[in-house]
Amino acid sequence: MKKVFFAFAILLVLSCSGNDGAGLKLMTPVKFSEVSIDDSFWSGRLQKHKDNTVAVCIDQIENQTGRMRNFENAAKGEGEHSGIFFDDSDVYKALEGMAYSLQLFPNPALEAKCDEWIDKISAAQQSDGYINTYYTLTGLDRRWTDMDKHEMYCAGHMTEAAVAYYLATGKRKLLDVCIRMADHMMSVFGPEGRQWVPGHEEIELALVKLYEVTGEKKYLDFAGWLLDQRGHGYGSYGDERTWPGIYYQDEVPVRELSRITGHAVRAMYLYCGMADVAAYTGDTELIAALDRLWDHVVNRNMYITGGIGQSARNEGITEDYDLPNLTAYCETCASVGMVYWNWRMLQFTGDGKYADVMERSLYNGALAGISLEGDKFFYVNPLESTGGHHRQEWYGCACCPSQICRFLPSIGNYIYCGSDKALWVNLYMGNEADVTLSGKPVRINQSTGYPWDGSVAVKLQMEQPVKGELRLRIPSWCRNYTLAVNGQAFAAPVEKGYAVLSRKWNNGDSVELVFDMPVEMVAADPRVKEDVGKRAVQRGPLVYCLEEADNPDGFDALTLPENAGFEFEYKPDKLSGIVEITSPGLTFIPYYAWDNRSPGKMKVWVPLTQNTINQ
Repeated sequence: MKKVFFAFAILLVLSCSGNDGAGLKLMTPVKFSEVSIDDSFWSGRLQKHKDNTVAVCIDQIENQTGRMRNFENAAKGEGEHSGIFFDDSDVYKALEGMAYSLQLFPNPALEAKCDEWIDKISAAQQSDGYINTYYTLTGLDRRWTDMDKHEMYCAGHMTEAAVAYYLATGKRKLLDVCIRMADHMMSVFGPEGRQWVPGHEEIELALVKLYEVTGEKKYLDFAGWLLDQRGHGYGSYGDERTWPGIYYQDEVPVRELSRITGHAVRAMYLYCGMADVAAYTGDTELIAALDRLWDHVVNRNMYITGGIGQSARNEGITEDYDLPNLTAYCETCASVGMVYWNWRMLQFTGDGKYADVMERSLYNGALAGISLEGDKFFYVNPLESTGGHHRQEWYGCACCPSQICRFLPSIGNYIYCGSDKALWVNLYMGNEADVTLSGKPVRINQSTGYPWDGSVAVKLQMEQPVKGELRLRIPSWCRNYTLAVNGQAFAAPVEKGYAVLSRKWNNGDSVELVFDMPVEMVAADPRVKEDVGKRAVQRGPLVYCLEEADNPDGFDALTLPENAGFEFEYKPDKLSGIVEITSPGLTFIPYYAWDNRSPGKMKVWVPLTQNTINQ
């Protein structure tokens, strides 16, 4: 069996190259609202999201916790604030997920529920535009005194929800709330006002979304100003501060960044904000910093699952190549953040290495964060368990359930991108989408059994012939593939990980792409001490694990021979349908599917048999 060595933390990649277009986007995503997903892997999950995930979030927010009651009390100006000071954000993230779900599954009852929530949020807004239930109920005189109290973080998530709901329904009540809040913030902070460093990034990328939907450049400028506040000693985090500036990404100016530090989710949102601002300003220094950061994150601090954040203590980064398995943090929000960030980096360059990481984080780190039924969630995603780690229906800090609620129904965003002369296929899942190629409308139909099967069929429909490029990503895990157009073998050059099919396209043309999907053993970089003498198993984009439910005898003593042979078989009735991998004495399941049966132990990295332990 062929052995694949993963350079640095886990992934063999070239160092980051310069970016095309001086920081401007090379390609533009096709919005998920233009994509109709009909896929054997994803459609069931989206249905479970609609039926279960949204229902869990509504129940928790309205009945089991005080999150919605905080808004009701704030509107009255009386009563206690319950929960954590940033709990407003869970309402906003769940609302954003509900908006995306409405675009996939129109539902008058769900839309009415959204309107009900928005009415309560709007009623809680102060006359000057400020909105935050924590300070409204505990003392407005203390607002804007502690940069780590997440006021701008909550405002950012409210803005993302407002934009999503406006685009889904055309209703702008919440959008107007956000505009008033943004204008309030800009009346207090800025070049002519106070200095400010948001303790938890998020507002920066949200302001860019507000700019996109309103056309008001002042919101883009404010996002850029907030980015430039970092690393100059302006941070003031109140009497309860326990962390240094490095935890908040507030030790080095953003254009000088080269290493990921501190809280992992905050870092992801910062990098997304930097990318969004650079996309409109052409700021090459921001782009250069993001290149350096990407190299440091992916090559030295990323797990094989695409997760990041080694330590529970700071919910974030420790030191290079420190990747413990049992105590890995890998917050679900951070894996989703990796998707968001790599998606943005992809748009600058058209380089498939970003899509490779995006796919890895999507299918492994992020997808593990939710149960197969869509009703329980992981906050922490270790790569090994002694049997006591399980998903929960909710958390006191519920950022991950609400994050998954908004992320899953938006996955159609990441499938396609377009440029002046090309359509880029980044992810493989069954769908129909309305896109453009060389400025002309085209309907693309994609059918596949991915990620279990490497066969992908693409069909194009158009009113008149179109000359242009169809760029199909060849994943980094793929060693061999075949490509055909209208049943005839087609030789296509590969540029930055994409096969470039340049020709005159006619109505009904079809493309067949078949990836070889052998089972492979993966070795970590020798500098990752936790994984010396161990191997992980991967097939296609999926990382696999051993779970005690399948391997009940002597789990702790299980080893993997260096020359192990593997077989795989699709099991439709197991774990909602999986390809199971077996080797003599071992049964592997996809990592994302673990902890959906009886409690038990789990591990991704398996020791090699003692006499073959050398790397």
